[in-house]
Amino acid sequence: MKIRKVVIPVAGLGTRFLPVTKAQPKEMLPIVDKPIIQYIVEEAVRAGMTEVILVTGSTKRAIEDHFDRNEYLEKFCLETGKKQHYQVIKKVAELANFIYIRQKGPYGNGTPILNAQGVIGDEPFAVVWGDDMWLAKTPHIKQLMAVYEKYGDPVISAQLTDDEGTKKYGIIEGVEIEKGLYQVKKIIEKPGPQKTKSRIATFGGYIFTPDIFTELKKTPLGKDKELWLVDAIARLQKKRPIYAKIIEGQYYDPGSKLGWLKANVEFALKDKTVQQEFKRFLKSKVK
Repeated sequence: MKIRKVVIPVAGLGTRFLPVTKAQPKEMLPIVDKPIIQYIVEEAVRAGMTEVILVTGSTKRAIEDHFDRNEYLEKFCLETGKKQHYQVIKKVAELANFIYIRQKGPYGNGTPILNAQGVIGDEPFAVVWGDDMWLAKTPHIKQLMAVYEKYGDPVISAQLTDDEGTKKYGIIEGVEIEKGLYQVKKIIEKPGPQKTKSRIATFGGYIFTPDIFTELKKTPLGKDKELWLVDAIARLQKKRPIYAKIIEGQYYDPGSKLGWLKANVEFALKDKTVQQEFKRFLKSKVK
């Protein structure tokens, strides 16, 4: 079955970015001239997604407004001769069919996935986090989809990391079955370099089959009494193969201060309207 739905959890409070996130969602922080969440949605659409399911919270109204029509602004742009701006904002609302669900249930990153079950139904689907960005020739979701289409089982985004990364990310232990593709045997949450030989880290993206919902419902609350997706994946892995795909592309974490700065520099250097002047500015600062 073709994958056409993507779930994007965006209910988090963004405390790492306080005070700027006190009054606006972290997903709306700009990378050059577009919010983080728009880059994520655009990549999903390029991968073939037609339905975008955003699992939100009470402080995330700005995200809904961003992907909605703004007829007053559209009219203003047309009346003042700003046709290019009109096309830009009109296109945002037409990217996909947007569905919004308020997050309910225990804390934890498994809850928003479970909240989307009623919209997903019996279809395979993608999951990406609302503050994970990729710069890749082939959208990272599409790379996962290629694996799913071949094997018909869940797929996790992964990249190779170093010793320090084993302290920051979930680490996959598995068997390489193709170049850059592993069958998962175990996922260890932030084990540190002494507790695993693997340097394959999990990074923000999944293709799931609907049976993940069954496992999420059966998964007991874990660390900090939260519902963790990794625990449900571990249960599912005992019943069917799960794969990890090394993504060809660059990952950014704009949900952290340093990651946000890196993403802005990278994307500014690719923006034709500012790249040359910005490049000169950077050179002047690193002399």
